[in-house]
Amino acid sequence: MEEKKVLAAASFDKQKYYIDNEFSAIPEGIKDEVKTICVVLAQKLMCTFVVGFYKDGDVYFDIVKGENAIDFDDIGAELEIKSLMREKKELIRSLKLWYLIYKTPDGERIKQELLSGRDIEEI
Repeated sequence: MEEKKVLAAASFDKQKYYIDNEFSAIPEGIKDEVKTICVVLAQKLMCTFVVGFYKDGDVYFDIVKGENAIDFDDIGAELEIKSLMREKKELIRSLKLWYLIYKTPDGERIKQELLSGRDIEEI
C-alpha cells in the first residue's frame, strides 16, 4: 500500500475541520479552497472527507463513513470525487506542484526545471 499523508479533513459527525501543521506553508488561498472542499463534501455526503498526498505528490481524496452510515451512497460519493477531480484540476495541479517542490528530495531540481519553462507533466 502506498504511503499517504493527510493534508486536511472535515468531519460531518464532529463538525470539525483539521489541517496538518506540516502543510502550514501552503498559500492561504489554496488552503481556503481545500477547507471549503472538505467542509462542503463532508456535509453533502455526511462523512469525514479527507484530502491528502501520496508519497509521489499525487493528491488523493478519501471518504470515511460514519459508524451509523448504513445507507451511505458509495456510488454517489465516487461520482462527487470524480466531479471534484474534473472541476478542480488547477487546484490539484497546484497542490501536487507545491508538494513536489517543498516535500520531496528532488524539489530544488523540479523548481529549477519549472523556472526554465518546462511543464510539470514533462518532469
